[in-house]
Amino acid sequence: MTHHIALEEIEALTGQVYRLRLEKPEGFNFVPGQATDVAIDREGWRDEERPFTFTSQPEDPFLEFTIKSYPDHEGVTAQIPTLRKGEHLKIGDPWGAIRDEGPGVIVAGGAGLTPFIPILRRRIAQGTAGEITLIQADKDWDSLILREEWHSARDLRTVFVLEDEARDGCEHGRVTRELLEKHGVTGSTRVYVCGPPPMEEAVQKALDGIGVDGGRIIHEAA
Repeated sequence: MTHHIALEEIEALTGQVYRLRLEKPEGFNFVPGQATDVAIDREGWRDEERPFTFTSQPEDPFLEFTIKSYPDHEGVTAQIPTLRKGEHLKIGDPWGAIRDEGPGVIVAGGAGLTPFIPILRRRIAQGTAGEITLIQADKDWDSLILREEWHSARDLRTVFVLEDEARDGCEHGRVTRELLEKHGVTGSTRVYVCGPPPMEEAVQKALDGIGVDGGRIIHEAA
């Protein structure tokens, strides 16, 4: 089912990231971690659907998306900074396999963090963030989505991995088997994974090497 919803607020965060707050259709529900297909209700863009994750909570009276814009790609995300209050977006029904299935390690690359935003916020509010280790990877410090929110969260263990920047307190390079083992991943660890396909493939290979059973890996099916 397609819903036409109005943009109530747009806020620029850091690193080309934008928070969009939209009206919520009556009776609309989803599970934290799920996404939907979104299109901008503008001439030339109505058929350009892209998947974006809800970053609000199911009980909130609004819908929220946290979207990283890529101006050089000339695609849908490049249009995000041009949106104005009152414009409409089209969304479909919620879908997705990522959800909170218990304590574990989250491995998120770039915009792959977004499915975990509502999951982490819910745990922080409930006082159970200590059951999660967040391994968040991106090119550099400024690209890390909502890094201050996670770093300051009580009990949440954060590991920031910067591919192109060496910085005190952060890991440098990519997410490897050695890095995962260093930060507590064993064959019995539940691991949540989302990121660009090459990163997901590399992490899957590393988890295979560690001996993590496929049933303990939560990710979006291809």
